[in-house]
Amino acid sequence: MAKYDFLLKNGYVFDENKKDFISADVGIKADKIKKIGKLEEKDAAETIDASGKYVCPGFIDITNHSDTFWTLFSDPYQQSLLSQGITTILGGNCGSSLAPLVSPRAIEGIQKWTDITKINIDWQTVREFLKGLEKHKMGLNFATLVGHGTLRRGVIGNETRKASRPEMSEIKMLIEQAMREGAFGLSFNLGAAHESGANEEELTAFSEIVKKNGGVAKHHLEDEGKNILPSIVHLINCARHSGVKTHISHFKAIGKTAWDKFKESLFLIENAIKDGAQFTLDVFPYNRTGSSLYSFLPEWVKRDGKEKILDLIKNKEERKQIIEYFKSLTLHYDKITISAALRDKNVLGKTIKQLSEETGLGSEEIILNLIDLNEINVSIFNEAIQENHIDELIKKPFVIIATDGAGYDIIKESGLRQTIDFNGPKDLKDYNLVHPRSFGSFPKALKNFALDRSVITFGEAVFKMSSFPAKFLGLASRGCVRENYFADISVINPYALAAKADYENPFQLSSGVEFLFVSGEPAIKNGKFTFKRNGKVLRKK
Repeated sequence: MAKYDFLLKNGYVFDENKKDFISADVGIKADKIKKIGKLEEKDAAETIDASGKYVCPGFIDITNHSDTFWTLFSDPYQQSLLSQGITTILGGNCGSSLAPLVSPRAIEGIQKWTDITKINIDWQTVREFLKGLEKHKMGLNFATLVGHGTLRRGVIGNETRKASRPEMSEIKMLIEQAMREGAFGLSFNLGAAHESGANEEELTAFSEIVKKNGGVAKHHLEDEGKNILPSIVHLINCARHSGVKTHISHFKAIGKTAWDKFKESLFLIENAIKDGAQFTLDVFPYNRTGSSLYSFLPEWVKRDGKEKILDLIKNKEERKQIIEYFKSLTLHYDKITISAALRDKNVLGKTIKQLSEETGLGSEEIILNLIDLNEINVSIFNEAIQENHIDELIKKPFVIIATDGAGYDIIKESGLRQTIDFNGPKDLKDYNLVHPRSFGSFPKALKNFALDRSVITFGEAVFKMSSFPAKFLGLASRGCVRENYFADISVINPYALAAKADYENPFQLSSGVEFLFVSGEPAIKNGKFTFKRNGKVLRKK
């Protein structure tokens, strides 16, 4: 019997301590890295020539939405992520998770991304959810957080108020149980209607439970715009009071009112870290957001959930107030593009300004009509992030790189491409657009920030996509190319590395990942998918 199932020969192997590469061979046996050093070809069942290529840990995407977008089930290989070198994703982000579901309403938190009338759920607890995933089988590894919004919907319902003492006790018990069953922590989105009623006491109490169980508290910032500073201060106070490891997902300053506060935002965070707070951020390498159109609505409209939103925008007087509010925001309607809509596919790929010119209606009326017609299920791309801010963030030692996207399958096992491989705007009417970050974040970051512009080194970029997120999450034996670690390995040809997806034609797989191993099995071999689903469900120990 061969000593190694696979031998990666003559590659540049990532050393996470130096954030650099060393010349070495890597021997893989079963699901583990057996040996690193100068190894003999005769000892391997299969030898792969990695000359001139980087042998990296499989990348870990800690801000991912494949679960809540439901593509973890509809697109089980997760090809758009595999082609980026991603072997592990963290779900349950931004306040929404697929478990625990303590009432039928709890799942409604994902209705802005998924048609929940068409999905099948046969679990309630985190344990049941993760066991079901193991039977389903996936192309990559999956871990989850618990969503604060999901818990509140399940226990409190649709009311936007602070939790009562008995309700807080119930939610604490649910968090404890979820973490015993394998959840890695708790995610928040205090800007969402169902979480906005939570007060400081609730936030701190739940974070203390997470800390006690060795988990992380992960936040979608309450306000990424003009109120970015008080939103950050709020989280810093909670981190100090609870002592929990705290993280801000997809950090960015959106719009001109926030751009002026960007440096002060980083100053607050850096000071908190100096004072002993465990504080980290992640960033995606694109200057357009991917978000819900209804997020522009004033807080008093969003406060009571979907039904109330739709009622208010139909009311003549309330509608007038909302339009005046939109005008006060000085939105750039030529930079807001419709990317997804529940019903009206004719608007896809068009800006709000274009739709206004086509119909003769004001841009504000267009927004309200779209929200109404599509029952709030409308997504947008919004060019509202400064490129130099992304550069500055990437260089910070407390910043991780993530996608904020989801996984999609576009190649069938027959080798044929799915019909979503459309060519240009003429075919957009049939398909929702996805943000290109779902297909290109990690290759784009490696090429743009490291290879082309030297904002950071290639090794530093790899560290921010692998070892750093693994350490942040507390993933055992993953995130490094190290003996006795799981064989999640990406072999990258730097000369072929490219993120091909763009906003007009996003369903384009990245290139450059020539081999990808998930727990010792090749998911990509010679640049082609093997159609093996060897992903594991990861549980917090």
